Amino acid sequence: MPRIVGIDIDERKKVKVALRSIFGVGPHTALEICQRCNIDPEARVRELSERDIGHINTDIQDNLTVEGDLKRQVQQDVKRLQAIGCYRGIRHRRGLPCRGQRTKTNARTRKGRKQTVGAIRDKALRKQAKNG
Repeated sequence: MPRIVGIDIDERKKVKVALRSIFGVGPHTALEICQRCNIDPEARVRELSERDIGHINTDIQDNLTVEGDLKRQVQQDVKRLQAIGCYRGIRHRRGLPCRGQRTKTNARTRKGRKQTVGAIRDKALRKQAKNG
């Protein structure tokens, strides 16, 4: 398997799809990389020469922020939002959606498992809730 920017790329996939396995490279960016390197996006990765892979590698390193650097930058952006105490930072800190989604019924991915809040009137149910 060829390595591009420290990531193993699946050689059975087409170039435009295989490049997406790099964090920070999406469909549009993958096509742009292929254009800049004069590589057919429909070609399979195994059909590429070492020279083509080198071109892709240098192009990504020169023009894009990917993988660890991008993850670090996103983390720093979130920390900055939390530090200045803006609305989005507070939502990140509380583990709630930041982009205006409703939270009354949905948002279970961000909020976690449903937790019942309030008193349970039936003694049997209260005992059951206590035991987990």
